[in-house]
This record gives sequence, C-alpha cells and structure tokens, in this order.
Amino acid sequence: MPIPEADAPRAVEPAATRINAWIARTGVASRRAAERMILDGRIAINGQTVVDLATRVGPKDEVTLDGKRIEAESVTRYVVLNKPRGYVASMSDPEGRPLAAALIQARYPERLYNIGRLDQWSQGLLLFTNDGDFAAKVGHPSSGIEKEYEVRSGQDIPRQLLAEFERGLVAEGVRYQAEKARLIAPRVARIVLVEGKNREIRRVFESRMVHVESLTRVRIGPVLMGDMEEGAFRELTPDEISGLCPPAKD
Repeated sequence: MPIPEADAPRAVEPAATRINAWIARTGVASRRAAERMILDGRIAINGQTVVDLATRVGPKDEVTLDGKRIEAESVTRYVVLNKPRGYVASMSDPEGRPLAAALIQARYPERLYNIGRLDQWSQGLLLFTNDGDFAAKVGHPSSGIEKEYEVRSGQDIPRQLLAEFERGLVAEGVRYQAEKARLIAPRVARIVLVEGKNREIRRVFESRMVHVESLTRVRIGPVLMGDMEEGAFRELTPDEISGLCPPAKD
C-alpha cells in the first residue's frame, strides 16, 4: 500500500498584534496613552478609523496617527547618553539649538526619544528608547526611581540649605523636597530626587542665593555614569533595564 506523501509545510503568517501594544512598539506612546488615541478617533488602519480597543494589526496593515503613517520598530533600544552642557533634551527645537538626540542618531536607525528632561545647561545621564511602555513607566513619578545629581558651586554650600531641602522647602511658591542632600566637599553636594520638578535644584539653590556652577546627573536608578566621557553613549544592560522597569509578575 503506497505511503501518502506528507503535506507540504504551510507558511505561517505572523500573528496580528493588539492595536495598543502595536502602537507602543512604534515608540509613539505607551499602551495606555495609545488607548486614549484610539478612543479619540486618531488611529486608522488601512484608511478606516478604529475605536475598538480589541482591534488587531497584521503585518500588512497600514496604520496612521492623525493621518500620518507610523510603523512598529523591529528592534527595541534602551540607550543612555552622557549629555554635554549646551544640548537640548528634545526631539526638535524651534530655536535651532543642538539636540542631545543628534549625538546618537547616526548609530541607531530606530527613532529613539529621550525619557524625561535635563535642562540645556545641565549635563549627565539621559535615557533614550523606542519602547513606549518602558518610557511611560520609567518617566512617571510613581516609578520611584532615584536620580542623583552632583552640584558644584563657586561658594561654600550651607549645610542648612541641604537640611532644609531634605525636610522640604518652598521657593517661588512651589514646594520642593529632596530624597537626600549631602555635602561631600565645601562647594560640592550630592542631591537625590525621586519626583524631580522643572529646574528644581537650581531653583532651590537660587532661592538661598547660592549660585550653581555645574549640575551633573550621575545616576538614574541602577544606571551609573561611571567613566563615560561627555557625549558618549551605550546600550543599557539587561540588569539595568529590569532594575528600571521590573517585569510584571504573573
């Protein structure tokens, strides 16, 4: 009795992905923010607006946000840059100032954007990614991620100022409070923030007439500056990634 020939293997089509997860892979937004975009009618698949959060995207579908095509990245990146002074932590600048993102763009073909900010005249660690979920979790104050700064002044830094900063003080009508504030030399302090408001350290020091000559972010959670030179960058290690954004428990 002849043995029947085996059926030829069928090509397996890549599985469709839930729309909010697919958008997060583009780096445009986190899954939660993507859901709001969908409900607001800003997302279309193959020219048809979608408002159903259960919608799935296949590999051949064209997705647009506000009429502009977006594409999911095939590779997720997690990069840390030692930003030099003078660079702006933004993806564009109407004033034409140099962008921190430009320092890494030649190395990575993916669209990477910075998580959080570091003002133009501050330097130090700045994170970049194209993972929307990661960016949303790491950038939100509820993550509790510590950010450590080294502050240098041209004058002695009063211990009383640092003690006030730890207890909480009001400057220009806003309350600021450091997680830790320690003097490591007469004119050098280390400040640890968790929430971190706009120009917080500079505003606090200026409120007590202490001039900040340089401000360097030397740590973000488990990510340390180490011996990175100004303008240098590297990809985060798996331990650093999980330390910043622990995997969800089953």
